[in-house]
Amino acid sequence: MPAEWAPHSKTWMAFPTPNDTFGEAGSTTLDRARTAWSAVARTIARYEPVTMLVSPGDLGAAKEFLGDGINLVSVELDDAWLRDSGPTFTHAADGSVAAVNWVFNGWGAQEWAAWDKDQHLGTFVAAEAGVPVTSSSLVNEGGGFHVDGEGTVLLTETVQLDPGRNPGRSREEVEAEVHARLGTTKAIWLPRGLTRDYDEFGTRGHVDIVASFAGPGTVLLHRQDDARHPDHQVMKQLRTVLEAAVDARGRKLEIIDVPAPTVLDAGDGFVDWSYINHYVGNGVVVLCAFDDAHDAAAAEILGRAYPGRVVELVDARDIFAFGGGIHCITQQQPAPRLTGAGAESGTGA
Repeated sequence: MPAEWAPHSKTWMAFPTPNDTFGEAGSTTLDRARTAWSAVARTIARYEPVTMLVSPGDLGAAKEFLGDGINLVSVELDDAWLRDSGPTFTHAADGSVAAVNWVFNGWGAQEWAAWDKDQHLGTFVAAEAGVPVTSSSLVNEGGGFHVDGEGTVLLTETVQLDPGRNPGRSREEVEAEVHARLGTTKAIWLPRGLTRDYDEFGTRGHVDIVASFAGPGTVLLHRQDDARHPDHQVMKQLRTVLEAAVDARGRKLEIIDVPAPTVLDAGDGFVDWSYINHYVGNGVVVLCAFDDAHDAAAAEILGRAYPGRVVELVDARDIFAFGGGIHCITQQQPAPRLTGAGAESGTGA
């Protein structure tokens, strides 16, 4: 699996459809979700093609919210978190693009989740992309891991080893399957995720809201400085783990702290707002914004971490209110790997 900052052919997303998460057709909450998703899609579309999966009955609404320039593909949907329900794109040995279809079971068969339709999106998207797909027996979601493109993968014990996902599988068995599908050789396991992620509607610890690679040997890490927030202690623990880790090439990790937004509670408990849940596209970093005093500082940090890319701030408060962030609703399809030095190190602009 190439790193997210490698050149893309396109971005895949899914349009919010009426359900228990977003609300009924015509509801204010559903309109809020569609407005937020559309803002992300239109931002990315200025830099690379975007294909949006849309339930057949929502095509008219999708055209209205998205406008021109977004390719729409009709397919039955349960939800709109395509990072998790869609495939993971990889490179074959010859540099062509392939896909991995993980088992998707609603984030560990959670009572509130529906996945009868979304469990088929991995093979559907691969077919639409025209790439071969390999199915894995591992229950896994794209938000539950992050790669550096050089053999290292970040995982979380409470996700891949979750009894609701992979009961009876050992850490060694999970690692072997992840490495076989992603081409990685070294797994760095974090013990847990953010506190809010263990609430009723959480993912039980997705890594893409906590830590992400920003280059070989470099990790962006969520930092919660306010001791009143339970993630203050959580992030101290996770930082200790990363400080002791080495990547697939034996390098100690350079850790870049990204301070959390200043807001602690948005009205329904401690927030999980995080700038780590950003998306890296061709020539762009699409960064979660929260109308917060730390938005500008986060943009500056990520601008330095991804030189040569424009940092686009997009309000993500409504996305987080529904259970995720910008990274959770996007999925990159890498361009075929070119031969020659530096083929995967450019900005993709």
